[in-house]
Amino acid sequence: MSITAAILGFGGYVPERVFTNRDWEELVDTTDEWIVTRTGIRERRFAAPDEATADLAENAARVALEEAGLDGSDIDEIIVATDTPEVYTPDTAAFLQDRLGAGSIPAYDLGGSGCAGWLQAIDVARARIALHPERILVVGVELISRIISWKERETCVLFGDGAGAVVMGPEGGTAKVLDVVAGTDGSKAGILTLSTGGTRHPFNQEAVTSGAYNHLTMNGREVFREAVRRMSEAAREIIERVGASLADVALVVPHQANQRIIDAVGKELGVEPDRMYSNIASYGNIGSATVPFALWEARRNGRIRPGDLVVAAAFGAGFHWAAAAVQF
Repeated sequence: MSITAAILGFGGYVPERVFTNRDWEELVDTTDEWIVTRTGIRERRFAAPDEATADLAENAARVALEEAGLDGSDIDEIIVATDTPEVYTPDTAAFLQDRLGAGSIPAYDLGGSGCAGWLQAIDVARARIALHPERILVVGVELISRIISWKERETCVLFGDGAGAVVMGPEGGTAKVLDVVAGTDGSKAGILTLSTGGTRHPFNQEAVTSGAYNHLTMNGREVFREAVRRMSEAAREIIERVGASLADVALVVPHQANQRIIDAVGKELGVEPDRMYSNIASYGNIGSATVPFALWEARRNGRIRPGDLVVAAAFGAGFHWAAAAVQF
């Protein structure tokens, strides 16, 4: 049975520091033309030295709370989707709970799901709301610039830092999450992974000396193929599940990993470019923060209006994927 949950407020935050392709030209063997042609990215935001994951999450959360007309003490639960936590343990949600002045509520991270994490988190939230009519803060946040190599040109130029958030509840608000679909194919876990730091490949002196500690393994062709297939299939499935058609969808908000992937998903779905939301040129790939930040931004710039049916889709390491239908 489909579970509907309301979105009471949207929020987004990116750091002030703009890092352009020209800046990357000074550090690695690349060019602005090479990056734009292959990814569509022109610039991204990087956190300041004194900013960490909880700072980014807090800024986005406060924007969402303000729009919802709430403060931290009104929240009943916090879910943070991130693969770049404040510390190894405890989870980032614990820091966020304290900073927002929330009560002694459940607060936990959903990690390891890569860029699909936030959509998985809102699926968890709507199930929790169905059991207990409560208000849940769901944040997607990444500070990827701290964990990747700044020397590997195929990967370092892809990412940025940022956060997006929503406050969800049983009713009210400006949008409703009609349904969510998600899936995983663990046989393809190796096509996108940062493997050092766990129990199989511990972080040690050898990892530091070899540079393995920040080496992101990515099979670009396989990721491209799986991303296009899984996001397209998930988008079709969610549209069918809510009894709509592609013609009813005002905007598709795909994960912003590569403009070529966005274009290919649009072509696969038969959706014209002006209905495929893209902000990758300005922010790059901000991981699990991508979809919530894009939804917040699209509303602010008039790309989403009351009455619109919006489909969001994402993929990530795992190999995970998810899609959601949101009615505004």
